[in-house]
Amino acid sequence: MAKRRANGEGSIRKRKDGRWEGRFTAGRDPVTGKAIYKNVLGKTQAEVKDKLKVELEKVQRLDYIRAEEITVGAWVEIWLQNYGQVTMHASTYETYQSNLRIHVNPHIGKQKLCKLTSLDLQKFFRYLLERGRIERKESAKQPRGLSVKTVSNIRTMLYSAFEKAIAEKLLQQNPCAGCKLPREQRREMKILQPEQIGRFFEEARNSGKYEFYYTELMTGLRRGELLGLKWSDVNFREQTVTVQRQILRVNGEVKEYPLKTKNAYRVLALPDQMTELFRQMKAQSDSPYIFPSPTGGAQDPDSILHMFHRILKRAGLEQIRFHDLRHTFATLALQNGVDYKTLSGMLGHYSVAFTLDTYTHITPEMKRDAADKIGNFLAEAEQTEPKTLIRTDKTDGSLQAIS
Repeated sequence: MAKRRANGEGSIRKRKDGRWEGRFTAGRDPVTGKAIYKNVLGKTQAEVKDKLKVELEKVQRLDYIRAEEITVGAWVEIWLQNYGQVTMHASTYETYQSNLRIHVNPHIGKQKLCKLTSLDLQKFFRYLLERGRIERKESAKQPRGLSVKTVSNIRTMLYSAFEKAIAEKLLQQNPCAGCKLPREQRREMKILQPEQIGRFFEEARNSGKYEFYYTELMTGLRRGELLGLKWSDVNFREQTVTVQRQILRVNGEVKEYPLKTKNAYRVLALPDQMTELFRQMKAQSDSPYIFPSPTGGAQDPDSILHMFHRILKRAGLEQIRFHDLRHTFATLALQNGVDYKTLSGMLGHYSVAFTLDTYTHITPEMKRDAADKIGNFLAEAEQTEPKTLIRTDKTDGSLQAIS
């Protein structure tokens, strides 16, 4: 006969096979309304009592019925649709959807959410790092594993989804918390050297893209920000341009989107040369965009990349990323005396510390120049004749000369 316990504490009984069993109510069926019972087994009454206590605590923190039904893939999709889409930047949402479809669903998508462990995830992340790349013709020569950055993005997505699952009583703890990834290596930064910029501009002019790349190297704008510039953003009297939107391709559609952070919204001063260039361009433009597509609308960011690589090839220059033009601007600015705080504002970084971390390693000549200046100063100081100083004697208050 089951041992009577207080309401909500379940019941314990000894079975015919000699083992002890504890039973408790895990909830009610949403369709029939009938109670759903769960049980725990043990060799002794004390063992079952301890197990029962643990399970009853779970009932308080966990929605057993939903938790045992929902899968990892289903929950991440629910989280993306109801939370991510509302709060995320459009490009981030598209990336997460792609990662869910390509990487998460085929490997752990059908696994029960409440059964997922840190070890399951660690094995999943390891697989992605070693063999996670989708086999495509264009990626045949690339490593089979995904980059640490890509896997880290997937981990970030899952961590956020699982945190919300805890709040919804679908998980007791976040299995991502115990997972480890390799340290992400800094991607090599390549820039156009001063002696290469002339060749680059010459080929850009031959390709009819001089104004676009001249503006990029004068402002350091992100690709989407540059494409999002409109004539209404330019103040010719004040010689400024306001950065307040970007152009992105999301789900195959090229559209305007807000900038990613509040610091990205900024006003940039225009030098005389660029102001005059903009005047000439505006006089010949019938589009609201400064750099429109052939039809006058927003230009596809992907088309810019293809043209950029062709210009580099024709100019006989090494292939670099479009973002490296932004790095080229920043490097030139630092080398010509622009301070980090000013540069950080021009680039739209969220903090000066980020700017420092990004660019200190590419300006060794600046460090050398600073070291030489300090060395010269100290050398001159050593050669200066010492001056006679006066101090007050603490004992009698008299004045004494010291060398």
